Amino acid sequence: MPLPACHGGSGARPRPACELADVIERYGPAYRRAHRLPYSHHRVLNAIERCRTPALGGHREWCAHCGFDRYAYNSCRNRHCPKCQALVKAQWLEARQAELLPVPYFHNVFTLPHQLNGLILCHEDNQRALLNLLFQAAAETLLLFGRNNLGGTPGITMVLHTWDQQIRAHFHVHCLITGGALSLDQQRWRKARPKFLFPVRALSKVFRGKFLDGLQKLYDDHRLQYPAPVAALAGAETFGKLLADLRGQGWVVYSKAPFAGPQKLLDYLGRYTHRVAISNHRLLSADDGQVRFRYRDRAAGDQVKDASLSADEFIRRFLLHVLPRGLQRIRHYGLLASRNKEALLTRCRELLGADPSPPPEKKSTADWLMLLLGIDVRNCPRCGQTLERTELPRQHSPAAVLAMPAPKPPTRDTS
Repeated sequence: MPLPACHGGSGARPRPACELADVIERYGPAYRRAHRLPYSHHRVLNAIERCRTPALGGHREWCAHCGFDRYAYNSCRNRHCPKCQALVKAQWLEARQAELLPVPYFHNVFTLPHQLNGLILCHEDNQRALLNLLFQAAAETLLLFGRNNLGGTPGITMVLHTWDQQIRAHFHVHCLITGGALSLDQQRWRKARPKFLFPVRALSKVFRGKFLDGLQKLYDDHRLQYPAPVAALAGAETFGKLLADLRGQGWVVYSKAPFAGPQKLLDYLGRYTHRVAISNHRLLSADDGQVRFRYRDRAAGDQVKDASLSADEFIRRFLLHVLPRGLQRIRHYGLLASRNKEALLTRCRELLGADPSPPPEKKSTADWLMLLLGIDVRNCPRCGQTLERTELPRQHSPAAVLAMPAPKPPTRDTS
C-alpha cells in the first residue's frame, strides 16, 4: 500500500521556493521529446512529477465534530525522489541503532577516477557491473586490512554516492568501519588505535589493484557494453591502454577523523544514507529555462555558492544518478553481513562487556509521522476528535475533487 503523504497543517514544513517536481513538470516534457531515454529514466521522472499529487490517489480526512477537512496524497516512494526519504531513513536508522557496538567508528571514502565515468554511464549493464565492482573492491580491501592489521574481521557499512555538489558524475563509496575487529577465532576483540585505522596510501594501492583486476575480468568475460561514446574501448589495445593509464595514477582514498561515539555515527548516517542527487532545499528557482541551485565549493573551503544551469542540462545531470533497478546503494560486510550478523554481534558484545541492544519498537505509519513531524494523523488538529477517512482513487480528476463537499485541496502536498 502506498504510504500517505505528509499532511498539511500544524507541524508541516514550509514549501521550498522550488522543488525538483516543479522542474520536471515544467521542463520534463520537452526534455523527453528531445532525448531518447531508457525506461528507468522515464519511470523516475514520472514518479517524481506525480509524487503527492492526485495522480497517485490518497485520502480525505474530516472531522464530524467541528467540520475540519483536509486532503493528503500518496508518496511515490521512489528512492530518487527528494520528498520520499524521511520515513525510510528514520526506519533504517532505528534498525541500525540495535547493531551499534560501543566502540569508535572510522570513515573512509573510496573514489573511482573520472576517466571511468563514460564507461559507467554509457549503458545500464556497465553501471550495474562497475558499481558492484566498486563495492566489491572496497570491501575486499578493508577486510584484507582488517585481517592483516587487526587480526580479525571488522564491521563495515558502505553507502554509494554518484554525484558531487554540482550534480556531476562522481562515483564513490562512504565506508563506516568499526574501530576494531573480532579475532578470527572469535575469542577476542582486537582494538584499533584511537585515531588511526589503516594507512590510506596502502589502502589506495590495494583498492586500485583489486578494481582493475576485476575490470579486466569483466572485459575478458564480455560483460561490458561499448555503445558509440566508448566504442573504441571494445578493442583490446585501447582497453589495455585505459587500464595502464589507470594503473599509473594514484587513486583517492580519503580517511576522516573517527566518530566520537555511536550516536555521532548515527547522526552522520542520517545525513548521508538516503540522500538523493539534489534536495529540494538546495533549489532556488526554475524560471526562463534556467535552474538555479546552491552548492558547496569544496575547493574554496566549503563556501556556499549559487549555480545556474539550463533546464535541459540540469535534468541531464540529475538523470546521471538514476541507478539500475535492484542495485543496492547501502551494503554491509564483515561482522554486519546478513548471513551471520546476529550471532557475530552478540559475540562482540560479550567480549566488550556490553548489554544486548533491545529490538526496535514496532511503529505504525501514524506513529512515525508523529515522531518525525509532530503531526497526529488520527485526531483532528482543531478539536482532538477522531478523524474520519475516505480513500481517494488514483488519477481522480480535479473536477471530481471540486465536486466533493470540501474546500479544494492544494495541487501538490509539499510538506
